Amino acid sequence: MNMKHVTRSRPGRLIAAVALAVAVGIPLGVTGAASAATTLTVAQALAAQDGRTATVTGYVIGQPTATTTVLTSGFTADTAIAIADQAGETGTARMLYVQVTAAWRSTFGLLTNPSLRGRQVTATGTLTAYFSHGGLKNPTAMSLGGGATPSPTPTPSPSGTAVPDAYYAAAAGRTGPALRTALHGIIKVQTKLSYDQVWDALKDTDQDPANPANVILLYSGRSQSKTSNGGGVNDWNREHVWAKSHGDFGTATGPGTDVHHLRPEDVSVNSSRGNKDFDAGGGAVAEAPGCYTDADSFEPRDAVKGDVARMIFYMAIRYEGGDGWPDLELNDSVSNGSAPRLGRLSKLLAWNDQDPPDAFEKRRNQRIYERWQGNRNPFVDHPEWARSIWS
Repeated sequence: MNMKHVTRSRPGRLIAAVALAVAVGIPLGVTGAASAATTLTVAQALAAQDGRTATVTGYVIGQPTATTTVLTSGFTADTAIAIADQAGETGTARMLYVQVTAAWRSTFGLLTNPSLRGRQVTATGTLTAYFSHGGLKNPTAMSLGGGATPSPTPTPSPSGTAVPDAYYAAAAGRTGPALRTALHGIIKVQTKLSYDQVWDALKDTDQDPANPANVILLYSGRSQSKTSNGGGVNDWNREHVWAKSHGDFGTATGPGTDVHHLRPEDVSVNSSRGNKDFDAGGGAVAEAPGCYTDADSFEPRDAVKGDVARMIFYMAIRYEGGDGWPDLELNDSVSNGSAPRLGRLSKLLAWNDQDPPDAFEKRRNQRIYERWQGNRNPFVDHPEWARSIWS
């Protein structure tokens, strides 16, 4: 009886193995045992949604919340991740939704571990629909890296913050216009905030490291209560470092709400800056020691000159005119008015060299990436890229 049972079942297992191999593109010469040990790509896993157990490797894109919705920041739970074959994937049809059960949530849940975004993950589980979408459920194993061939450990960028290697993969080895094009393609993938959400974001991104109840104001350098935001005297409000009138984008969701260039500032100091371009010189600014202004320009204090420059560089690369917003560009003028232009470029490049990213700026970039927008300011991670593009 035992022999008959074995004789009947072996062909069944072989047929199943062959069927899976055909579905996912594994050569038929591979044995059934080898097939079971083969790590699938996401594309292969999506083509084999038949309830079988498989091991899949992909890059973490975000948290799936519906068939066509994946959060890339502002994560709400640790229960699922979406992975893809390319770290910069934006199409949910090319993502595999992986269930993260209780045993794995402390390590692989995005709410608890937002820095996993962009990392390579390998998971073993059942290939079956999840959120009515191609998925992997009930994982029996999860690990960082690509199984037998681990992915590279994220290397510290020049900013000192561990940046996933995959995030800037498309920019590797590029310079000049090619670098600019690559960076635009990378950083345009972001979660967009409302203008009201900016208040909460700034209370996080600009928190005083010495007093978590306060934020640091950009130009004045003052530490001030997070709750004193508003429009009254000595309140802090939302300063658009790329003045919103330079392109007339206002405060609508998009460049007007992009936290990479929005900073807390004293109401009156914000008014003194107005929509002026950046340059050196002028009279001292009340309530902002080290800042100067004249009729057509504003000079920030030395400690944030580089911060200002890098925020402006980010905006010029992020907003290229292809997504319904103005094409923001830098020039060497301080008479740009309402044109989508901002200067003075030569001074901004010098400030970028003079004041490299510090711990506050690096943390800010990381928080925006992890918690709010899911994209980075590449010039905080790689200040040298500014001269590669604009010199």
